[in-house]
Amino acid sequence: MPDSAMWMNASHETGPVLPVVPEDVHGARRVVLFGPPGSGKTTAAGVLGRRAGLPVLRLAPGPQDTGIPYTGLLELTLALQALPAARELTAELDEAADRPGSPDEAGSALRLRRQTAALLRDAPPMTLVVDNAQWLDPASAAVLGWALRLNPDLPVIAAERTWRPETAGHWCGEEAYAVRIPPLTAPQVSTLLSPYRFVPREVMRIHAHSGGNPALALALADASRPLADRDGGSEPALPSTARRLVGEWLDEVRDQVQELLTLAALDDRPDLDLLGELAGPAAESLLAEAEAAGLVDLGQPDGTVRLTASAIGTELVTRLPGHARRLLHARLAEASRDGVRRDRHTVLAADADDPRSARRAARAAARARQRGDHALAAELSLLAAQRTPHEDGGLLTERALTAARDAAHYGGLPRGRAAARLIMGHDTTPAQRVAALVALIDASGQHLHSADELFADALHAAAGRSDLTAQILIRQSIWANVNEGDPHRACDLAGRATALAETAGDTTTTAMALTMQARLHRVLGHPDAEITLSRALSLPRTAPIPVNSTPQHLAARHTLFDDRPEEARTALLPLLVEADRTGDAEATVDILRSLAEAELRAGRCARALEHAHRAQALTDGTSLSPAPACYTSALVEGTAGRTDLALVHARRGVDTARQEDNRVFLSRNLFALGHLLLATGRPKKALEALEEVRDLEELQQVRDPSVLRWHPELAETLVALGHLDQAQSLLDDTRRTATDLGRHAVLPSLERTQALLDAARGDYDTAAQRLTDAADRLHGLPLERGRTLLALSHTERRGRRRSSARAAAQSAADLFTAHQAHPWAQTAAHTLSRLEAAPTDNAHPRLTSAEQRCAELAAAGASNRDIATTLTVSVKTVEATLTRIYRKLGLHSRFQLAHTVAPARE
Repeated sequence: MPDSAMWMNASHETGPVLPVVPEDVHGARRVVLFGPPGSGKTTAAGVLGRRAGLPVLRLAPGPQDTGIPYTGLLELTLALQALPAARELTAELDEAADRPGSPDEAGSALRLRRQTAALLRDAPPMTLVVDNAQWLDPASAAVLGWALRLNPDLPVIAAERTWRPETAGHWCGEEAYAVRIPPLTAPQVSTLLSPYRFVPREVMRIHAHSGGNPALALALADASRPLADRDGGSEPALPSTARRLVGEWLDEVRDQVQELLTLAALDDRPDLDLLGELAGPAAESLLAEAEAAGLVDLGQPDGTVRLTASAIGTELVTRLPGHARRLLHARLAEASRDGVRRDRHTVLAADADDPRSARRAARAAARARQRGDHALAAELSLLAAQRTPHEDGGLLTERALTAARDAAHYGGLPRGRAAARLIMGHDTTPAQRVAALVALIDASGQHLHSADELFADALHAAAGRSDLTAQILIRQSIWANVNEGDPHRACDLAGRATALAETAGDTTTTAMALTMQARLHRVLGHPDAEITLSRALSLPRTAPIPVNSTPQHLAARHTLFDDRPEEARTALLPLLVEADRTGDAEATVDILRSLAEAELRAGRCARALEHAHRAQALTDGTSLSPAPACYTSALVEGTAGRTDLALVHARRGVDTARQEDNRVFLSRNLFALGHLLLATGRPKKALEALEEVRDLEELQQVRDPSVLRWHPELAETLVALGHLDQAQSLLDDTRRTATDLGRHAVLPSLERTQALLDAARGDYDTAAQRLTDAADRLHGLPLERGRTLLALSHTERRGRRRSSARAAAQSAADLFTAHQAHPWAQTAAHTLSRLEAAPTDNAHPRLTSAEQRCAELAAAGASNRDIATTLTVSVKTVEATLTRIYRKLGLHSRFQLAHTVAPARE
């Protein structure tokens, strides 16, 4: 019996998220849809039934019907009661009910089978859908199964909860097609919940909590507080509707399975070894039963056991009385082979006011922090603070501050809030209160809501102290730049922070403020950017600061902007070691992203992919905003991996940045999207993305063209679409600004695009010379050199110098292959293969630039009207131009033209 996946289609236009039936299901007469309660089986059955093009007869047995024989057959007869065969079957059912256990029971069973088969044979064409088939009474299932064998052409769809296709045949047919309903992906849940207008973080939390179960996701969304904050080890109870859904799901398995799943829920990283130690030989069968019910995923590569929805664990743990929970934690402590996790369970098994458990939690948090287990460190440090006696205020505050910083390091906003409440609720100093609020701001990242109120609270807590106020102004500067898109205001705030920190003699905060100021100076094209950065680099630091906020990191970024990737890499590697050592997830992601860009610019694609994958995995494993990692993943994957995956990353980054109102990474992800669309031959779509980048950058008054190099990409897109004057204006303006600011690294890419513009105007000689000169300046940037050589090949081919075109394409292919830039290597190989198959030089007369553009559009399949619209000419002009092209090239049809002229990309 084949098993298939059913994919789901999320559509804003259609409202609900609807299932899409797999193509290979359409020929199947008998289909079994299975999945947990709320997974969408009923919707999927309806979609599949309508696809058959026949009227649908739906039976829907309930749990009360299971123990009553023939209720399913009775429902069938009532639905078809107009047929004589239905009336005969109804009469036989009535007689069977009146004589239970009579000697003629076998004869009655035979008559029921015969009459049911006759009813199905006489019924009009239809599709029979049996929803909630797990509640179809066994007597009806046996009769229906026999009758359906005699009616093999009747389409039947059964939807039920737990069924293993490999165990036995199904009553609806031995060869029934089994379709497991998969969970919704995060983007599909986002679509499902779009009417609620949740921020991305809340959507992500609901997706994780529901496991992609649509009914459960909606139940969580409908609650006034769909997911309350987790303060340490406490789990909030689910909303009542969600509890009912999860309860039905859990009822599909035995009590012993639920007990084992409860133990798994109490451990933060349960694996097969741990659960085997706890349950003994029965563990394997118990877990198999849970897997069949869709409650666990046993296919994790690291051997861990993952509950498919965290709400399952929440419900199981919520059901436990406090003493029972502590006893299970004690069992887990005995079975655990990991020292830190053993300590965690020992702490949670102890009485909450036992000071020894606070000390144990603090020591375990330190060990978790050292090995980079950020989430576990944050949980343990908060437990340590919460279990510290209130009368020991100094120690409690110290531990709560540690907990707040641990939460900030991995984006754990709920734990950051809990730690901040502990500090603000005690008699603490202004420095301690500001430190707590700053850690809370840092933990919030791009998810900070009520920012003005939180900053006002922090400024009030600073009590007029210059050094503390400066720390808050630095965070306000970051917020103004990233979320408000106002680098000028951000720069003013950073300047005020610098002055206040200098007045207080706080060199650490001064260095942070100067670093932020230098960052903004560079963006705005301020001439003092490097001077400001040098001042920051010269200052001693007396306290630790996030590695990604250090002037050393900014200096490495500036060398990247200036196309000195080797220097950047040398500076970044020790910073990565420091970020790993401190356990700061956000800093680690930022350094990894910078390293990925440096390796990519240097042509080390495999290393770039490693760094980008690690940054993405770390982001997805914490509560950090995905927009920054998605931008880097899109760029690196599009150059070194797969363009389809790169586009997924770019679109996810765009969606996230929009929802978070993150202007900086909205521009960057749109740039990555536009670049990928242009590289894959879709200039019209690329133009939409890149023009939005231009608008955003102008709105934010970004002047330096080296920071985000959208200018040559947009100009090349304009050239590809025939907007030559707009492209020239953009190139002239960008070249002038780059020259004024001394950003000479930008010029080769501008020259490449200028050459494409020259070629579009028919000046192939000038274009080829520009590209040759630009390639000579790019020996330290092999991928940029390869891209320039590829442009040279296209230009030489258009100029009918095919041997030169082949040489340039071969050089580009060799470069891309040597540096493992796989998508570009495939593009170069395709170009080369077309040139190898092409006629020799001067086989055809040269076309004018207008003729060449018209020929390319026609070769791409554009109609005469489309060509006229693109070139802003009349249809008659297009017809006359094509006539001249055919005559010059000796062609007679567009089919021949498509095989002679390279089609325009789109």
